[in-house]
Amino acid sequence: MAAHRKPRQRSAGGTTARTAATLALAGAATATGLDGAGHADPQLTPEQAKARADQLYREAEVATEKYNGAKEKADAARQRLRDLQDEAARKQDRLNSARAALGSVATAQYRSGGLDPALQLVLSDDPDGYLDGAAFAERAGSRQNAAVGRVRAQLREIEQLRGAARIELKSLTSRQAELRRHKKTITGKLDEARRLLSRLTPEQRAGLSDGTDRASRSSTAARDGLTAPGSATSRAPSSRAAQAVAYAYRKLGSPYVWGATGPDAFDCSGLIQAAYRSAGVSLPRTTYAQINAGRRVARSELLPGDLVFFYSGISHVGIYVGDGRMIHAPNPSAPVRLAPVDEMPFAGATRVS
Repeated sequence: MAAHRKPRQRSAGGTTARTAATLALAGAATATGLDGAGHADPQLTPEQAKARADQLYREAEVATEKYNGAKEKADAARQRLRDLQDEAARKQDRLNSARAALGSVATAQYRSGGLDPALQLVLSDDPDGYLDGAAFAERAGSRQNAAVGRVRAQLREIEQLRGAARIELKSLTSRQAELRRHKKTITGKLDEARRLLSRLTPEQRAGLSDGTDRASRSSTAARDGLTAPGSATSRAPSSRAAQAVAYAYRKLGSPYVWGATGPDAFDCSGLIQAAYRSAGVSLPRTTYAQINAGRRVARSELLPGDLVFFYSGISHVGIYVGDGRMIHAPNPSAPVRLAPVDEMPFAGATRVS
């Protein structure tokens, strides 16, 4: 009887199951390797990882300048909305007072009974006084009509203010959505750059950042002195430029934080804005606007205090301090520091007047 038993059919199904599982695992591994920004390629060399991180920092800086511009516009829209709301509230108070006054007049007229003027004259104990009162009432009626006209005008003004406020609120909501988009882009790129660099050993990171370390050490040493070299300030084209340079020297070693304008942390355009703000000069918030905030100068004509811009998109800025060097806030991997102007693609320069 045993010879007639059907053999157990396990090979086909079992093999198929095992093969499917193997393919699924292989596919998952492949998908993981090909996944986007969330996973660094483990095959990158230290040099490639550093280059990719630098590229991500530049892309994040472009997004940061867009964020700064959107924030500036959002702040302006918020202030306009607040001003409109305040003005509407003041006009509403005046309207309420005018309405209350008209209400008192209407109540008095109702209580008078509305007698025929001729009958009131006959019944009056003081006809001469009544006639004087009737003339006053006629004049009061004219003033009342004028008051009603003013109330109507106030109503129209308030409605116009509320319409303008609705437009500003819509603009503010749009700017806030734009801010969220740029913030998401910035944090995503910075997180990816940190993940890439975290895969390197301390020795690999040290080998790639010798130049950065030297610049940071020199920046820290200069910051300890808290004063700019006399050559940097004496050659500045104005006292305001000299003061901005001195401020930048005092901030050497301060951390880079995107969106920051000081006094303890900065992004690139935030440092420039703060430096000139210390000299009593108001500059725009973004690199795109700062390059147009003064007179353009050639690279060969640079003087301390001039603003130097980099990359084709005008996405980075530093303040020139002389001898081919600038002070700038590079990116989250390095603090505010001294650096050669030629370490990045030069895009233009501006002298703040």
